Amino acid sequence: MNTFTKNQTKSDRWVKLICGASNEDIASIEDLCAIYTAAGVDYIDVAADPSVVEAARNGINWSKKVFGKHPGLMISISDGKDIHFRKAKFDPKICPSDCPRPCEKICPTFAINENGVNKNKCYGCGRCINSCPLNLISEYEYRLSKSSLREILQKIKPDAVEIHTEIYRKESFENVSNIIKQSKVQLKKISVSCGLSQSNTSPEALAKAFWERYEILKEHNVQLIWQLDGRPMSGDIAPTAAKAAVKLWEKIHPLLPPGLIQLAGGTNGSTYKFLKNDEIPDGIAFGSVARKLVQPLIEDAFKLNKKIYENPEKMALAIRKAKILLEPWKANQTIL
Repeated sequence: MNTFTKNQTKSDRWVKLICGASNEDIASIEDLCAIYTAAGVDYIDVAADPSVVEAARNGINWSKKVFGKHPGLMISISDGKDIHFRKAKFDPKICPSDCPRPCEKICPTFAINENGVNKNKCYGCGRCINSCPLNLISEYEYRLSKSSLREILQKIKPDAVEIHTEIYRKESFENVSNIIKQSKVQLKKISVSCGLSQSNTSPEALAKAFWERYEILKEHNVQLIWQLDGRPMSGDIAPTAAKAAVKLWEKIHPLLPPGLIQLAGGTNGSTYKFLKNDEIPDGIAFGSVARKLVQPLIEDAFKLNKKIYENPEKMALAIRKAKILLEPWKANQTIL
């Protein structure tokens, strides 16, 4: 773990863009990856789907040609049921004709309309489920089966993998680790994402779970990342959503095994200011807030049947917004 203080000369921190483990909106993903590659992220995390990965690489490659930047590509997988791997659904035929449609208004990706949920745009935040006054919206699981994981890894050949886990799923985690090893894909990094929001337990128990996974993963001989998942998929709701990951970091970071420590889950533009002056984590991952910042611009370009990078004015504005989000974590960041 490397740390620096707010009072020291700022150095680059690791920054990751999270496109969403169940996000299949290929057009938006290509644009997101082009924008945040240009803004300077180090890695981009996407769903473990070949079509999604192709779109991400198209966006990355466009920015590489123009700006000379090339972040690594990570795919998200899970060792069991996880809220990041779900989608919402409902039958629009049974909705009341006079419904004010709070689900449509609250959806951060514009995935809901009179036809129901566009499953490609839905990334499983769950806000629509709680907003429906008649409880007509439900969720369903969306993730790779372990039987297809090795094949997907071999086909995609990502730079890194993130494994979403829960504290008491050690055996299932070990099975996933073995599949990764059997795939013989040469990874540069393996990230482990876990938090306390889905487990009613202590920071000490979470640290123990990370150490158990360290013992499992160390034979892979790659750099390990411990992602502290504060308040999942909530960074765009309010600045205070950032506090959960910061509090988790403060409680647990001295207890963690060797590797980079990354904040996620509710992270946003306020995360940096909520951190104390003594230490800053190795890095941060931005998901819902990063997408929401630029999604209206992406949608505007889509209405004109264009990629956002085909519209220089909108692309420049999107990159500027992205750079402002990244600025506290990056040295020598120039915002035009």
